[in-house]
Amino acid sequence: MIRIVYMGTPDFAVEPLEAIIKAGYEVAAVVTQPDKQKGRGKEVKMTPVKECALRHGIPVFQPVKIKEPEAVAELEKYQADLFVVAAFGQLLSEEILNMPEYGCINIHASLLPAYRGAAPIQWAVFNGEKESGVTIMQMDKGLDTGDMLLKRSVELSPKETGDSLHDKLMHLGAELIVEALPKLEKGELVPEKQKDELSSYAKKLTKAMGQIDWSKDAVSLERWIRGLNSWPSAYTFFGGKTLKIWEARVAEENGAQKAEPGQVVSVSREGFTVACGQGALQILSLQLEGKKRVLTREFLLGYQVEPGMILG
Repeated sequence: MIRIVYMGTPDFAVEPLEAIIKAGYEVAAVVTQPDKQKGRGKEVKMTPVKECALRHGIPVFQPVKIKEPEAVAELEKYQADLFVVAAFGQLLSEEILNMPEYGCINIHASLLPAYRGAAPIQWAVFNGEKESGVTIMQMDKGLDTGDMLLKRSVELSPKETGDSLHDKLMHLGAELIVEALPKLEKGELVPEKQKDELSSYAKKLTKAMGQIDWSKDAVSLERWIRGLNSWPSAYTFFGGKTLKIWEARVAEENGAQKAEPGQVVSVSREGFTVACGQGALQILSLQLEGKKRVLTREFLLGYQVEPGMILG
């Protein structure tokens, strides 16, 4: 059976690792990003993949830069037949890619060649895609440009969020990798070249991307809010404080055409409606800075929101 070194960092990479272990494969080591300080107390937090590895007694390697000679030498010591990579967070050198007998395969959260890059899950939601999926790919020196070995799709629901699609694709990635490994070993996977002309790039998310630009159209903003749920989350400003918007729906609002973007055009028991560059959004769930997430109707019991107010 193939001897594996597994490379991954966030929650997305945990379930595939668990599946590989459960399937009986020998995981010689887990490679993950260094521990980071998080929160106000600057407490050092282990990566989710490291926590999983330690639960199973698997050695953990956390290089700051995996391309450094010392890191490459450490990887060679494991004498792995295959490197499996899932949201690791560092690019691998050609030297590393060519090290194991079977090379390196990646669990990528899109139907390649669409959405190469760091944030394929969220961009699929932003763009209103009807389907996404997972591709098991033979890695090469490019960014998600290698030959495709196995692909499977899932449908996106009309209310799909970044979080809900993340979980769907995490489960699918776990299923697909344990399907791919025996086929890889037997030589049953047929590599398929990617068509570069059909490719698109899903750039990395930043916290700044969460600030709502009310001049955009309501349909795009509703998708944007869903895609950013739960990180980095969409936000605006209310009374000088950050107001996270967790859920909204495109509203039929005649007065929105005359209002400026970001202006509250109506208030009801269910929520309040905000004018956009085109159309309007009814805000259904939100979270004021320092407070818990609540339904907008609960928020309105404690805070005064009136037509004409400007958010942002």
